[in-house]
Amino acid sequence: MHRKTLLSAAIAGCLAFSAHAQEAQPKATDLDTVTVTGIRGSMEKSLDTKREANARLEVVTAEDIGKLPAHNVADTLQRLPGVNISSSSASEGGFDEADRVSLRGTSPSLTQTLINGHSVGSADWFVLSQGSNVGRSVSYTLLPSELVRSVEVSKSSQAKLQDGGTTGTVNIITRKPLEFAKPITAEASIGAVRADQAEATDPQLSGLFNYKNDDGTFGVMVQAFKQKRHLRREAEELPSGFFQLGRNSDGTINALGQSNPDLVDVWAPSLLGSTLFEQIRDRKGGLVSLQFKPADNLTLGLEGFTSKMQANNYNRNFMLWGGNFANSQAPDAGYTVKDGVLTDAKYAGKAGTDYAVYDMIYREATAKSSYVTLDADWQVNDNLSAKFQAGSTKGTGSTPRQFIAEVTLANGGGASWNTHGIGSPVDWSVGGDITPAGVTSFGTWGNQQVTAEDKEKWFTADFSQYFNDSALSSIDFGARYADHKREALSPEGATPGDIWSALKSGATASYPGGFASGIGGNFPRNLWYFTPSALKDAILANSTWLSNNDGPSGRHNYGGEWKVQEKNFGAYVQANFVGDRWSANVGLRYVNVDQDINTYLAVSDPANIDVSSQFGSWKALSYNNKHSRLLPSANLKFDLADDLVFRFAASQTQTLPDYSALGASSWGSDLSRTGGGGNPRLKPVLSSNFDANLEWYFMPRGLLSVGVFAMNLKDYVGFDTETQMLFSELTNKLEAYKVAMPINVDGKVSGMEVAYEQPIGDNFGVNANYTYVDGKSSFTWANGSNSLQGTSKNTYNVGAYFENDTFGARLSYTYRSSFLIGLQGAVPYYQDDFGTLSASLSYKATDWLSISLDALNLNNPTFKYYQSASIPTAFYENGRQYYINFHVKY
Repeated sequence: MHRKTLLSAAIAGCLAFSAHAQEAQPKATDLDTVTVTGIRGSMEKSLDTKREANARLEVVTAEDIGKLPAHNVADTLQRLPGVNISSSSASEGGFDEADRVSLRGTSPSLTQTLINGHSVGSADWFVLSQGSNVGRSVSYTLLPSELVRSVEVSKSSQAKLQDGGTTGTVNIITRKPLEFAKPITAEASIGAVRADQAEATDPQLSGLFNYKNDDGTFGVMVQAFKQKRHLRREAEELPSGFFQLGRNSDGTINALGQSNPDLVDVWAPSLLGSTLFEQIRDRKGGLVSLQFKPADNLTLGLEGFTSKMQANNYNRNFMLWGGNFANSQAPDAGYTVKDGVLTDAKYAGKAGTDYAVYDMIYREATAKSSYVTLDADWQVNDNLSAKFQAGSTKGTGSTPRQFIAEVTLANGGGASWNTHGIGSPVDWSVGGDITPAGVTSFGTWGNQQVTAEDKEKWFTADFSQYFNDSALSSIDFGARYADHKREALSPEGATPGDIWSALKSGATASYPGGFASGIGGNFPRNLWYFTPSALKDAILANSTWLSNNDGPSGRHNYGGEWKVQEKNFGAYVQANFVGDRWSANVGLRYVNVDQDINTYLAVSDPANIDVSSQFGSWKALSYNNKHSRLLPSANLKFDLADDLVFRFAASQTQTLPDYSALGASSWGSDLSRTGGGGNPRLKPVLSSNFDANLEWYFMPRGLLSVGVFAMNLKDYVGFDTETQMLFSELTNKLEAYKVAMPINVDGKVSGMEVAYEQPIGDNFGVNANYTYVDGKSSFTWANGSNSLQGTSKNTYNVGAYFENDTFGARLSYTYRSSFLIGLQGAVPYYQDDFGTLSASLSYKATDWLSISLDALNLNNPTFKYYQSASIPTAFYENGRQYYINFHVKY
């Protein structure tokens, strides 16, 4: 057959691992003739795939089932050049596990994540990520590494790739039943994880069974996992950042400004918190895959996946309440103002003034993801192959119950603080009675159900027409239709009764010994809190739960609800060429998107009210947007020598705005009088991309590459602020809030990547990479910056490994410089630079038993967040994690 020629095999090989998984696999030609396993084997397979690909590709190959170079797929990917990770999607702060992936210094929403080339519905456990801050990125906490055969990161676009990844696409590839070498394969991993800061040890279990018949015409694979771990984060947190002194809400000079004119417009902390967060993450699920070949030229596949994580969490934040007194009470003489910040201040106690507020928030939360796909891979004839797929996916994030107590304390006790920029936490203290007996008032909010749903149904048809003895080796063409819906719901909740009478005598506990010792600073640490059960019992027993009551006395929070539905049609044609020492592809993709957006506007005029509840009154709004566009792409690969490859790529790519940026109703924080909202008229982000790379494969498993890239982002999303009237739960009426609204702006990203891998002898090896990114926006933030979200100027990874037939060891360090996260209230805030050190050891006891020990966050990094060099917003410490696993296989 002509497709088995060397030329055609090279074409098929470079497309076999494409991010869309659309190519027919070569039947008889293999790129690798030697079977390799372990660390060295996985690196060799990854480099082979990267080298043979026609487009810019980074690859991670699992050594064995459940043996990615980390326990989290996102943690693994951060070691690739140009890849950045973050540990949260909204304002929940820094955790010990990577959760989001982005490429080349951009927002995670601009990077598309697929599984086997198709979409995956995703949702989050954190309540704000379920409603008011919802991007288009995928939560990796729901994707265990045990599922992964390989992960491929496409940095240059091709017409056949599903549209949606402006800066690139991550494709997670699972195993298939007919790929296994033996008729029966059975594997299991039994282990545990030790979280040193949480002082807890939890089980980690996974297993796989695969069967295929002797003819290789039928196979079934079943995978299951159940993984639990405790998490404890200790922190100083400033949840509302800093605010400016000396003015009334209308901008006029207040009494403080008149008596102390040097304090007008000076920044002071609104809240300074001693924060303890604890969570149990219990993830379980599995994957079932079947393959059937009724004929030699036809393979049918059915696959289903589900993952559910129970993520109940308890956050306690004891806070100096600067927003309650600092704008009305003058500090004692001797205070210090530096760079516009009140850095050192002491306040004498004033009777009747509460100097502290204490929030205790226990939430029941879950996140789920699932998909079902049906595939048909048909070799129509020697020259034509076809692949069809129909599928559906769903992600759900739910917070069915929130148990919240907010009490005020330290009445008449006074307060003080001393800031140190972002180098170390703020030193602060409050006087007076801060025990339960010193509580002066009690409040609660948020006993409200919040649910996020992310659904998609799709159908794809992809074809490849092959040619013989021609520079035009093949033409790929096809179409895709998807119906996607993202929705935030808050239909019911509870009206609080006399909770305090039951709670005030409830059981209490204390912050752990040595709390936040790793982050430094002097602030309250020996603190009490109500136990989760005491808080939950008091609220449940003294609240009236109202289900779907839409009247004025109901608890249907329309202001927290919105829906974005998108019907997406795409069609493409891509020509693939090959010549003497070169190959290329040129393609065009047509995309057509029809968006329906439903949201609500807070109103007070009875003539405009459509719905109302205890949360206020709203007018229902509907919008429709239509977007169509042609997206060209081209990739060139040229073998300058047997070991030297040059690549160039140019393309246009598109990503639709974040779901909440389009649909979210305006919302506000009562304490800071700031908030956010959506803009249904936002346009998609269009990026013009250029990429050039030189790769020198100087020895087996050896690589030195240097590349440059540039992206011109049209209609990138920035944020402007405006004053809106929103409903306040504190005053039970509409109040003025400073609301951040998304707007279309432009942006530019350019940079370079350097990667190096080299074996040393038969058993040792080193690897390193460095990425420089310069990202700028045409939009100027409130602090005068024109930074792009997610842009770290410098990212690097260094690692070393040892491996023989029995032992293996790997050490890696990853660093990322500071970057803009988004808005805290209406003010931009950043994450400071950080680095993480990880190590792994493995021992092959027998052919059927291996043991591994992995250590993550060995350097116990402190994650720091800030508004400016003088204004910190958080310091987080998560501790180290140790995983031990016994892996058996048959």
